[in-house]
Amino acid sequence: MTFDTQQKRVHQRVDALLQAQISDLDEHAPRLKNAMQYALLMGGKRMRPFLVYAVGEALGVSESDLDAPALAIECIHAYSLVHDDLPAMDDDDLRRGHPTCHIQFDEANAILAGDALQTLAFDIIVNYPLSDFANQQRIELVRILSRASGYDGMCGGQGIDLQSTNTLISQRQLEQLHSKKTGALIIAAAKMAATLSTSVSDESKTLLSQYAKTIGLAFQVQDDILDVVGDSKTLGKPQGSDQEQNKSTYPALLGLEGAQAYLAQLHQEALQALTALPYNTQVLKSFTDFVIHRNH
Repeated sequence: MTFDTQQKRVHQRVDALLQAQISDLDEHAPRLKNAMQYALLMGGKRMRPFLVYAVGEALGVSESDLDAPALAIECIHAYSLVHDDLPAMDDDDLRRGHPTCHIQFDEANAILAGDALQTLAFDIIVNYPLSDFANQQRIELVRILSRASGYDGMCGGQGIDLQSTNTLISQRQLEQLHSKKTGALIIAAAKMAATLSTSVSDESKTLLSQYAKTIGLAFQVQDDILDVVGDSKTLGKPQGSDQEQNKSTYPALLGLEGAQAYLAQLHQEALQALTALPYNTQVLKSFTDFVIHRNH
């Protein structure tokens, strides 16, 4: 099976299961429900769920046990994008080639949709059907996802990002920002999948976390590069928005060629981490190439 085929299959599976989650909600607040569905199903690469399934597959975890963390992490990601686009944050009108949630609906329902998607993530972790072994790991899954989503992870990274706008920061500070804002959820995807394995060693867990950390950083570096060299139609969002808002980015700090060289370095570091793992990591290697070479 080719990587493109695998990616399409995961995308279809995740979309269908997310749609089922939304459809199961009752109709007491239909506009909010529609906003949640719009935020979840308007598109996207499903990169974090794909990583959950890819790591889990390498470790011999059943696909049905991986559904819960895959869906939960996508709910967290979708909520973060809705809030990130709000006028008080990045004030974006376009996301994935569509009007952002607060433009399509309204600001109040966008805020509520983000809040409701965040809590839906943890409802899935707590209540989704799991095997006996995976059922015993629910608290650990909650711990991983909550730490990656909150002050110590994604929200904290966004806070650093806000206070760093219009400010010259060092590469170390920029990496701290993105290790939390972008990297924390990507690391959580790998950690949650590993948590559901009955036989993975601590050494392999460390290598998988190292791999995911490197991939998370590489994803952000490529994102910053695409903001410079991409176009709005391909990106699905306004090109040059980071520059316009005077955000701290790798091209701004290292120059475009320096950022591209750093991306190549991260590519090799990620592949080296996979080489050290005693598993079939071909899917993860293909995923690495996708992250590095994507154009949107």
